[in-house]
Amino acid sequence: MRHMRPRQRGIALVAVTVAVATTGLAACGSSSSASGGRVTLNWYINPDGGGTNPTGGGQAQLAAECSTSNYKINVSVLPNSASDQQTQLLRRLAVGDSTVDLMSVDPAYISQFAAAGYFAPVPANMVSTFTAGRVQSSIDASTYDGKLIGVPFWANTQVLWYRKSVVAKAGLDMSKPVTWDQIIAAAQKTKTDIGVQAALYEGYSVWINALVAGAGGQIVENPSASAGDIKMGLNSAAGREAAAIIKKVATTGVGGPAMGSSEESQALTLFSTAGSSGFMVNWPYVWAALAPGAGNPVTWRNSDLGFARYPETVAGKPSAPPVGGIELAVSKYSKHTALAYQAAACITSVQHQEQYMIGTGNPASSKAVYTMPAILKAFPNGLAALISSSLDAGVPRPLSPYWGDISTGLQEKFSPPNAVNQNTAASAQSFILKVLAGKALE
Repeated sequence: MRHMRPRQRGIALVAVTVAVATTGLAACGSSSSASGGRVTLNWYINPDGGGTNPTGGGQAQLAAECSTSNYKINVSVLPNSASDQQTQLLRRLAVGDSTVDLMSVDPAYISQFAAAGYFAPVPANMVSTFTAGRVQSSIDASTYDGKLIGVPFWANTQVLWYRKSVVAKAGLDMSKPVTWDQIIAAAQKTKTDIGVQAALYEGYSVWINALVAGAGGQIVENPSASAGDIKMGLNSAAGREAAAIIKKVATTGVGGPAMGSSEESQALTLFSTAGSSGFMVNWPYVWAALAPGAGNPVTWRNSDLGFARYPETVAGKPSAPPVGGIELAVSKYSKHTALAYQAAACITSVQHQEQYMIGTGNPASSKAVYTMPAILKAFPNGLAALISSSLDAGVPRPLSPYWGDISTGLQEKFSPPNAVNQNTAASAQSFILKVLAGKALE
């Protein structure tokens, strides 16, 4: 393994970032005034199914509806994975790209960007606009060093999806909290699968974090600390409980034939497959994705699809559903920060959050949305209430500026899933601390 002193490693990483950023990086439009003095605001969005279609129900539609006589909002779609989104935005921000005005940022990376000073301060007179009535986890994810530095846009959480016919066959009572051990046993008994996310990407870290938190632990005990002062709690009973569940899902075969390369979409495909469909942990977009319609082979959503709170890591200890979503941020390099924050206020209004949740299946950060008639119709049978309560009970990934390094280390040391053992948590913690100290490279 290669070694590098901390200072050298930091300089090297910045140099690589800037070098990559300045090589072949083309601006996706200009933030300068368009004809007639109308400003163009460039918004870098995560994929949400709506693409760049101004009537597709996604962020592009919000951009079109929130454009005014003073500014037009253009959208550019970021890559699919959160890690790749982070990389592309960092490349632009590292060189002070003034064509970046608004950004849709995964909450796991808000602290990293904020620590680097890439965000324009939220105007003091808009803080209450962006926080009133919002889910607390989305406010926390938009906060750094005690200050709001992003705008809560949409929140997200995972639930347990299951086939009602499968749990009936297994004799599993879904009216009560269930554990990972119980659904593994049920899947074995019924010869069905459990869709999980265990590929080398951010989604695997989401699962690991939820398992550790569900056992009462923390991957990082002091997420706001500097790299040299980070204290980790992975080498613990909670870390070993998490490792044991991952190993059990993998070695019993209930994780499916390609568990180690499974992301959200692969898990959904596995869950949709007749004959093996049993259980899955995934985000609320699943309800819309499985809707009966042309070209959709799933015909059983309305009759056989059930949902419940995320499984418990330890029996009797409330689970810690994953928390995700997207926060909006304004680049400090934007030439139009005031207008960008005006646009953010429109994009994240209660009306637009309701519209966006219906159009994409991505949950709102506004609490009021979950009792609106249109939402109760779109997410029926208690699903809207389950999403809302799971957001309240959820635990985010550590809001650390170094989460990118920590997450990559987790994925590396917990892979492949069938090789995870009782020593994996300790090994991962040791490796990550060496990376943060500049004594190892990922």
